[in-house]
Amino acid sequence: MPEPTTTVPSPALPPPRSVVVVGAGLAGAQTVAALRTHGFDGRITLLGAEGVPPYDRPPLSKELLTRPEPVWLSDDLGVDVEALADDVRLAEPAQGLALRPDGAVVTTARGTVEADAVVLAVGSVPVVPPGFASSDLLHTAADAARLRGALRPGLRLVIVGAGWIGAELAGVAAGAGAEVTVLEAADAPLSRQLGPEVGGHLVRWYAEAGVRLRTGAAVAAVDGSGVRLSGGEHVPADLVLTAVGARPASDWLSGTLPLDPRGALVVDADGRVPGHPRAWAVGDVATRAHAVFGTVPGGHWSAALHDPDATVRAMLGVGGGAAHAPYVFSQQLGHDLALLGLPAADSPVVLRDAPGDGPWAALYLDPQETAGGSAGTVATVRAVLLVDSPRDVGGVRRLMARGEPLRLDLARATDPAVRLKDAVAAPA
Repeated sequence: MPEPTTTVPSPALPPPRSVVVVGAGLAGAQTVAALRTHGFDGRITLLGAEGVPPYDRPPLSKELLTRPEPVWLSDDLGVDVEALADDVRLAEPAQGLALRPDGAVVTTARGTVEADAVVLAVGSVPVVPPGFASSDLLHTAADAARLRGALRPGLRLVIVGAGWIGAELAGVAAGAGAEVTVLEAADAPLSRQLGPEVGGHLVRWYAEAGVRLRTGAAVAAVDGSGVRLSGGEHVPADLVLTAVGARPASDWLSGTLPLDPRGALVVDADGRVPGHPRAWAVGDVATRAHAVFGTVPGGHWSAALHDPDATVRAMLGVGGGAAHAPYVFSQQLGHDLALLGLPAADSPVVLRDAPGDGPWAALYLDPQETAGGSAGTVATVRAVLLVDSPRDVGGVRRLMARGEPLRLDLARATDPAVRLKDAVAAPA
């Protein structure tokens, strides 16, 4: 952890003397750590829902069989919430929130917690469409343990959704000998996250990993014998797992704070909840303003890791802190992916080397610059997808986190012999 910094009171609002952090995942744990790092010596209460200490979720699917125990944040990041917080309640989820100008009151099944400030780090819950109640999920350590016990050679496993988790789990399960079918309603895997053009380049990975992928396959319902597609076809399965996305675990805030259709809170760049000077939000529930990328929805692992520091700095009146770009990483079907930045839904894509058996990359351009015509020789790059290039991740992260749009000379940027940092265009 970084060296402690000195707390400087804000002239507009004095720093709190007590803070309740709602959510004991990565974002909540990082909030507790940042409070102590930046000199907060008041009372911290942490409320969790799963009944276990904070752990990192990505390994649940990426390393389902190779890491049977959760990756505890106390070991992985050195964040021991029991040592840092005054009152840790890991099995006492929040049920209600009342805000006032001088603080907040959080209601749980056991009573109330009053504090000068509240940080909402509530995490997410899986999306379960109507008719899917009998399917399994992979979201918690308990889910992972149950699935680990069920996997066996010959198991007929149907995964609904070819997103990050569906793809990661498909490769792991096929490697364990299961007969895996992935059903995806879109025309390509990861279409929503990467776009249909780039997602189409990933299709062949499934067959190469021994997984059957069916795109354009919308599932209508799940039952004990398999799934029924919207066209009426029945796909038999011994186990069905739904992985069609997640949404903020914010239903309990409805009527108290303005939630968007996704269930998120739109906050400023520091995580402030508008109109409530003592309420802050980080992680999955926070749709955060960003100077370069505009409005960034929560759900990025990097947001849960890094945004709490900026939020705590603002809360305590401590300046400084480095900007960061959204970052998602995945290990799926024998390949490594890293998405840095935030593609727009209509971002034009140019490729850096051709997708094949070696490393390649996709550059997502700013659609406003390319509207009505092709990209010029220099373009703003909103996101970079690196495929099987783990050594390049650090360099691209630095390029995307400079606090200004990334402008690249496309002729050089699409030449794999040229380092991306050497393709950065000179200022106009």
